[in-house]
Amino acid sequence: MTQSAFLNVDCSLTNRRWIGPSNEVERLAVAMAQATKLPLPLCNTLVARGVAPQDAEAFLAPQLRDLLPDPLRMKDTGRAAARFLQAVKSRQRIAIFADYDVDGGSSAALLIVWLRAMGVAATLYIPDRIDEGYGPNVPAMAALGAAHDLILCVDCGTLSHDPIAAADCDVIVLDHHLGGETLPPAYAVVNPNRQDEDGDLAHLCAAAVVFLMLVEANRQLRGQGVTGPDLMAMLDLVALATVADVAPLIGVNRALVRQGLKVMARRERVGLRALADIARMDQAPTAYALGFLLGPRVNAGGRIGQADLGARLLSTDSASEAAALAERLDVLNTERRAIEAAVREEALAQAEARGTQGPLVWAAGEGWHPGVVGIVAARLKEATHRPAVVIGFDGVEGKGSARSVTGVDLGAAIQRIAAEGLLIKGGGHKMAAGLSVHRDKLEQAMARLSELLGKQGAGTAGREDLRIDCLLMPTTATPAFVEQLESAGPFGTAAPAPRFVFTDTAVTTRRVGSSHLKISFGDGMGAKIDGIAFGAFDTPLGEALENAGHQRFHLAGRLELNTWGGRSKVQLRLEDAAKA
Repeated sequence: MTQSAFLNVDCSLTNRRWIGPSNEVERLAVAMAQATKLPLPLCNTLVARGVAPQDAEAFLAPQLRDLLPDPLRMKDTGRAAARFLQAVKSRQRIAIFADYDVDGGSSAALLIVWLRAMGVAATLYIPDRIDEGYGPNVPAMAALGAAHDLILCVDCGTLSHDPIAAADCDVIVLDHHLGGETLPPAYAVVNPNRQDEDGDLAHLCAAAVVFLMLVEANRQLRGQGVTGPDLMAMLDLVALATVADVAPLIGVNRALVRQGLKVMARRERVGLRALADIARMDQAPTAYALGFLLGPRVNAGGRIGQADLGARLLSTDSASEAAALAERLDVLNTERRAIEAAVREEALAQAEARGTQGPLVWAAGEGWHPGVVGIVAARLKEATHRPAVVIGFDGVEGKGSARSVTGVDLGAAIQRIAAEGLLIKGGGHKMAAGLSVHRDKLEQAMARLSELLGKQGAGTAGREDLRIDCLLMPTTATPAFVEQLESAGPFGTAAPAPRFVFTDTAVTTRRVGSSHLKISFGDGMGAKIDGIAFGAFDTPLGEALENAGHQRFHLAGRLELNTWGGRSKVQLRLEDAAKA
């Protein structure tokens, strides 16, 4: 039986149907509130996360020591840690080959910082996105192997059979991308997404895999009577990578990010401090700040600039170098936004002309910058609620990125069409993947990918629903309530922040810039809340609210604290509205 629309909102201003909590969720939330004395809206959030009343206290204060898995649960971890320590003790020459994104840069920085604490320097190598593409390549690995005794491939390498074979030294792979039927000829491959793993740790990003290898390395050192570097102080890097790589914030990931945010708030890492300052972060870091303020700036070097800028920023211990690198990345990020906007406009027009009702939405163009195709693919996915692929061609070869929707394993499908010979190469994980394709096989490859994704149910969901957690009165939305709510966080992928509805409100509005809208509303008895709707004028939402007149609305969104001058105010991040 189809659930009735929440507040009878069958078609909101953004053409969505509102779906509230089920009767069972509401019943369990009331029972939890009675048993724990926690606020009912918080209990709604906990029940929606599958938390039982007896587990509420532990969930709201997760302890990393209780949730951190034994590193040896991943195959090859002990072997990798032992070989890594052998290289450190023997002062062997170590190279780090890292991916050019935030996860790769954070993974490399973890190793560099750990090694520096042990008095060891390492060579950092990050391939150029345009000239070399993703992952290890034969020339680079052969050159590194000739000059080093050990290479660590982080956030890459699981499918790099030939490049790893070309390295005339031991190679350790620390990765999380989907593995193939055979492993490359490396000394060790630590990857929770190897085909012979049980999948229990499949949600880890590469930096978390590196962190667990270092946990095992420290454990082996303790067995030798040696104290290893302070790993807890490095959790800011793991948190940044986990959020920026869109890993689900569940289980140990949630604990890693939560603790990492506390470490980051101490502002001890000069690179992140410089980046936070140039991004004008004036309050304690949040998962949102990692994903939308810091992450894109770290990524900017790998996207359109010098590939190693992000890893160098995250690993430097020089305040002056950090300031210079942060400024350079900020400039590149501004340039990236301009390039992205141009490609996004072309890609969306092309996709709409081709049709956006099938299982897959895709676009390809000559000269589209490889550094922004992933972001544009994410925008296409958000606009159409379907898996999306965006490819930039330079002559006969195109390099592209793909983004998926929940429940559709994109990485496996792309890996399959690569194995079928329709791609030059391709791989990734469930939600994101990369590929290279010859121009003459483009249409065939996309048709086959669409077929495979269609079999998984892509494109059949229909109009998107907006999930509502519960109603809220303006008088309830206090700073103290929001702080208590945040104890259920951090919020992000697979753990969305609770979405509340304020009913039957009069709204005053003010346009901010070209596309954003500031709002203000209250209960008519003194309680008042300000809000912001980012990108409101990219949808019907902005115009409808701006020209509301005396019309009253139901408002749906997420609550956050806006701190200014030492004072905190509650702000609604408005996502949708419906006429009351």
